[in-house]
Amino acid sequence: MTSGLRVRPARTSDMRAIRALVSPLAERRILLQKEAVAYYEATGDFVVAELDDRIVGCGAVHVLWEDLAEIRTLAVTDEALGRGVGTAILDALVERGRGLGVRRLFCLTFETAFFERHGFEAIEGQAVSPEVYAELLRSYDEGVAEFLDLERVKPNTLGNTRMLRVL
Repeated sequence: MTSGLRVRPARTSDMRAIRALVSPLAERRILLQKEAVAYYEATGDFVVAELDDRIVGCGAVHVLWEDLAEIRTLAVTDEALGRGVGTAILDALVERGRGLGVRRLFCLTFETAFFERHGFEAIEGQAVSPEVYAELLRSYDEGVAEFLDLERVKPNTLGNTRMLRVL
C-alpha cells in the first residue's frame, strides 16, 4: 500500500472532488453519473482516500436491506491505480458494512478480477427474495434500480457483472 495513504469518512466538502473523480469514469460508462444532490444525500455512505492531502479515491457502502449493502462508486485516480488505494477503500467499506450489521455485500462492476481478489463471486439473477425485490421496487434510488436490473438503467449497466460477498 502507498505510504501516507489515509482512508477516512467523507465530508460534504469532499463531494465536489468525488464528483470530479467519478465524472470521467461516468463518461466512459464505467460508473453511473449522479446528480450533485444524490452525492450530498449519500455523504454518510462514502469514504475517501487521501494522499498528500489530495483525494485520490472514493467509495461508498449503501444499505439496501436488512442483511444486504452495496459497494458503490469505488473509484481511484489514474495516477493512484495499482498502488493499493482501491484495496484500502474496499477494506474500509467492508468494515463499515460489518459495523452496520449486514451479512452480504453486493457490487455491479466491470472490475471482476479486483473484486474476486477480495472475496466477491459473480452471481446470476437476484440476491434477494421475491418479497424483498417487491419492496425494493419502491425505492427512488438509481443504485437500487441498477441492483434490481431494471430496464430503465440497462444502457448504463450493459456488460457489468453482478457480484456478491458473504461476510
